[in-house]
Amino acid sequence: QVQLVESGGGLVQPGGSLSVSCSASGSIFSINVMGWFRQAPGKQRELVARITTRGNTDYADSVKGRFTISRDNAKNTVYLQMNSLKTEDTAVYYCNLEQRVTSYWGQGTQVTVSS
Repeated sequence: QVQLVESGGGLVQPGGSLSVSCSASGSIFSINVMGWFRQAPGKQRELVARITTRGNTDYADSVKGRFTISRDNAKNTVYLQMNSLKTEDTAVYYCNLEQRVTSYWGQGTQVTVSS
């Protein structure tokens, strides 16, 4: 089993910055993909960004140039730095880890962008 614990998030004004992090523990394989998804009220959960253990990254078009994903493989931790935040970035952000054919999820952390 794998457990994901998220931290960070909160309330920020438009144009501001915020970061979230997620630490994984349990049976973690050396090759995996960690990432962040988000779900706004009334909308489907969508990919924000993901990163492989080799450091290859993938971003949603809506966050390219504003968000940066990174990871520390030794700590099994993934980070998401969010800059130039917009009101439409408001959502619950979920950490995700994929390994082999299994996907694990964190409990989610709220990010609210509002003046």
